[in-house]
Amino acid sequence: MQFKHPEILYFLFVLVIPILVHLFQLRRFKKEYFTNVRFLKEVSIQTRKSSQLKKWLLLCTRLLLLACLIFAFAQPFFNAKDTKNTGNEMIILLDNSFSMQAKGNRGELLKRAVQDLLENTSDNQRFSLLTNTEAFWDTDIRSIQKELQSLSYSATPFRLDFLLNKVEAKKQDVPKDIVIITDAVNQNTQSTDKLNDQNPTYCIIPKAENKNNASIDKVVINQHSDDFYEIKVDVSAYGDLQSEVPMAVYNGTNLVAKTVITFDNPKKSILFNLPRKDFHGYVALEDNSLNYDNTYYFSISKPEKSNVMAIGEADKNAFLSRIYTSDEFNYKSTVLTTLDYNTLDKQDAILLNELKDIPQALTTTLKAFYDKGGTIILIPAAETSVQNLTGFLGNFGISKIGPLQNTSRQVTKIAFNHPLYQTVFEKKTDNFQYPKVNTSFTVGGNSARILSYEDQSPFLSAVTNKIGTLYLFSAPINKANSNFQNSPLIVPTFYNMAQNNPKTGIAEFTIGDNQSMILDVILSKDEVVTVKNEKSDFIPTQQILNNKIKLSFGDYPEQSGNYAITKGNNSLKNISFNHARTESDLSLQNENIFNKYTKTDSIATVYNDIHSTRTASEAWKYFIIATLLFLLLELLIQKFVK
Repeated sequence: MQFKHPEILYFLFVLVIPILVHLFQLRRFKKEYFTNVRFLKEVSIQTRKSSQLKKWLLLCTRLLLLACLIFAFAQPFFNAKDTKNTGNEMIILLDNSFSMQAKGNRGELLKRAVQDLLENTSDNQRFSLLTNTEAFWDTDIRSIQKELQSLSYSATPFRLDFLLNKVEAKKQDVPKDIVIITDAVNQNTQSTDKLNDQNPTYCIIPKAENKNNASIDKVVINQHSDDFYEIKVDVSAYGDLQSEVPMAVYNGTNLVAKTVITFDNPKKSILFNLPRKDFHGYVALEDNSLNYDNTYYFSISKPEKSNVMAIGEADKNAFLSRIYTSDEFNYKSTVLTTLDYNTLDKQDAILLNELKDIPQALTTTLKAFYDKGGTIILIPAAETSVQNLTGFLGNFGISKIGPLQNTSRQVTKIAFNHPLYQTVFEKKTDNFQYPKVNTSFTVGGNSARILSYEDQSPFLSAVTNKIGTLYLFSAPINKANSNFQNSPLIVPTFYNMAQNNPKTGIAEFTIGDNQSMILDVILSKDEVVTVKNEKSDFIPTQQILNNKIKLSFGDYPEQSGNYAITKGNNSLKNISFNHARTESDLSLQNENIFNKYTKTDSIATVYNDIHSTRTASEAWKYFIIATLLFLLLELLIQKFVK
């Protein structure tokens, strides 16, 4: 026990006074004569004994009373259990990712956590609070009350290691109390590596009562006819969804189609037929769990013809005219000697069909065309030298080309998940009429394999810079060398390679993937295009490419929805944005990674724990109580002890 004012203990010498008073009474006694004291002798002896007992009791009581009073004024206390962390700064890390939309026993997890902070944090408590996207440094609860109440859900996942790095950069070498509020969905053990054992860490892990959830993952055009699109909506079920889930398709605000989903499998694909015209809307489902993944926005523009040019001998290009028909393509065939280089920039796809030599001028032009978002399809000729092929393909990141092999090889593997074939096959199949080749080159490097031989080497591969694509065949496909032209793969392969998705496909982007698109528009020097809807707008990063413009969206927009690309007051194109479905599976909660830290159920428990372990125990009040008790005891002795 220690004292805040130990100098007051000198007053304990005052205890000598009552001792002197009781031991040396200064009164003089008078003698009184009685006629007969014989009868008083026994009474006198008894009275003297009881009087001495009373005096000793009063002496002890008064000494203890004065001693307790002096101790109380000296303010005794006991040291706190945790004295080394008394000056720690409080850091609160609050998860506001989409998974915190889940409902617990008192409502949505994020809203309940915010309410807990508002109700149990005192006005004089200083702290720093960081969410997935925002930071409030050295503040108090009253200053950020409005911001917390309006805190929105973020598509940015809760990255504990990232937030801890951010805190350390701002509060380097400062002792801290870390409070983590998260549902621990999609968290791994690596995320806690940045936690310092020297900083006390408290974890509040709110739990969802219902972990069942349905999510719309993707919308693609499955096939189309002259009058209709058939769209495929991919849906995932997490947990055990027993009830039927309604789903509807809206073009703007107009209901187009409606159905009900029964999840007999975790993955379902729902088909809808839409009129083949401009579409700017969304597909939505209704469940009782997360909201962010219940709506998928997408836009389909009126189909425009893709411009395709084939460079090669006329007889070898003949099969292409049957694929690139005039109703969907502006197809042109030319030989290399009569090629007009000025027309290349106007194409969407350029096909090099068995050129014996690729000139350097054409290589330079095609590299610029690729960088601007164009599609190049290369079919090598048997007479092409490896050196010439290597020189051309090196510009696109493919540097490993082996010599021509005169060995018959059969294509045996299809990359069904590649965008080229995603809408071609309803399911994977092994019973297929695979093509074969008689001679072929060996292609190495990091290109994506689309069609492969038995030894897993590529027959058809691709490289991309996210806006442009180069498709490479490893063998000539003329009828003398291959039966590929007679294969069922020939039409969907070349058709899909030449299709320009911005012109004919679904215009839909995932927020945060930093995706880009090419738009046919001519801008003056100071002009910019804007992406906007009724609620928000932003200016994307844009690069002028002659008669086109490259738009990069970065992490924008912040909210999913249907948007329009505008130039001034003119709308150029409708596009849509969706959040990545990374938070949909609530069963991925991994709270075990916080087992070695202090887990609590509310912020109030955190404050109480810190206060109880770091606050000295005051003992003066107990001495005041003892003083009052001894005062009462003295009164009782005076009254009842004779």
